[in-house]
Amino acid sequence: MKPIEFSLHAMQQMAERGTSQEEVVRAIREGKSERAKQERLMYRLNVEYNAVWAGKHYGIKQVAPVVAEEDDRIVVVTVYTFFF
Repeated sequence: MKPIEFSLHAMQQMAERGTSQEEVVRAIREGKSERAKQERLMYRLNVEYNAVWAGKHYGIKQVAPVVAEEDDRIVVVTVYTFFF
């Protein structure tokens, strides 16, 4: 299993968008993958949330990291978070 590294941008986006490193790693290991721009991959994983984000209650949070997969590691480039 390749190690997962986080870019500075990804770390900043996780903090701004309410996602943890653990959720991102789980999305990469367990989520559904799809092609993204520049030959990258995006993984999507829905997790139970049942909390308030930006003043509104949501039941589900979707964690969607975009990664560059290299021969010896996976680099998280950015992270999107969607609330439902």
